[in-house]
Amino acid sequence: MSAEPAEYATFGLAPAMRPGGVLPTGAYETHRDFLDFSINGKPLLLRLADLDAVSPLAADLGPSLFAAQVRRLLLEDAGPVPDSGRRVIYGCPECEGPACGAVTAVVERDGADFVWRDFAWQTDDTVDLRRNGYTGIGPFRFEGAQYRAALEQLLASGAEGPARPALRVLLIGRRAAALTKLAAALRGTGIGAEITRDVADAAPDELRSYGAVALGRGMGETGRAAVRQAFADAGSTAVLVDGLAPIVPLAVAQIEQALDRCPQDERRLLRLDTERGTAVLTVATPCRVRLTGYRLDRLCRTRTTELFDGQLEAGRHVFGLKGMTGEGYVVARTTGGVRCVRLEPT
Repeated sequence: MSAEPAEYATFGLAPAMRPGGVLPTGAYETHRDFLDFSINGKPLLLRLADLDAVSPLAADLGPSLFAAQVRRLLLEDAGPVPDSGRRVIYGCPECEGPACGAVTAVVERDGADFVWRDFAWQTDDTVDLRRNGYTGIGPFRFEGAQYRAALEQLLASGAEGPARPALRVLLIGRRAAALTKLAAALRGTGIGAEITRDVADAAPDELRSYGAVALGRGMGETGRAAVRQAFADAGSTAVLVDGLAPIVPLAVAQIEQALDRCPQDERRLLRLDTERGTAVLTVATPCRVRLTGYRLDRLCRTRTTELFDGQLEAGRHVFGLKGMTGEGYVVARTTGGVRCVRLEPT
């Protein structure tokens, strides 16, 4: 075992999201809700700047598999990584297993305590810490009772896993063809979507089952007000997306943003604004960001512009919007978050 940590760290679990999306190629990225590891009050994933991954504690796992993941972290079951003592901390959001690469760490007991050490990026059965180790991450020593309590509470209700967010979206509008395309795209990312023209006869329990409700651009103000009132009367916590963008990948991003329940102080992307023909992005921690511009040309064809794709430091960043004339939108994406902003016609 390496040198002991100098002091104890607190251990907890916090809801997190990997937003899905529609790529310019038409391929889908899967929406995943999971529990991140909160160490000393901060999500561990935020310390890994360029990592698109989820923890093993994902909401869409079956109860038995979810329980097995919990028991591996409690050292009650063997892990899938042959290297002795290692457990998967973060893995690929699109598939299971370490074949695509995973962040692993040695998880071991030291007396009553649990210790996480020797974090590394792993693609084979063994780990080369000199080449693939994460310097500056850990080791972490957790008081045993706190660590066990945080994980064992996930098994207290029959290993049902974490409470899954309402991954259902209600699309309301008159343009059935456009909403049908959007619903298909949402389902491709793993989000359930249904279409209706109004909610006049909907039961309150049904309205409360949605995480977001999106209103088409063709709805009048009277219809919008009626929808807002129906969801309020039902006691729904669904987020309203008022005025869907007329571009499917962009509308998916709008809905993903609405489904994000992560506390503001735990987000990587804090703000996305426009100022005098520029996009202004405020980033909380170093991370890789993809900034994409969308617009419709005069023939209503979608035009996509890759504005930026690279690493950003924490702080405020300004990007030019060359070629973004007329009505347009900008989408910023990173691990765990997506932000959208509409550009006013110029």
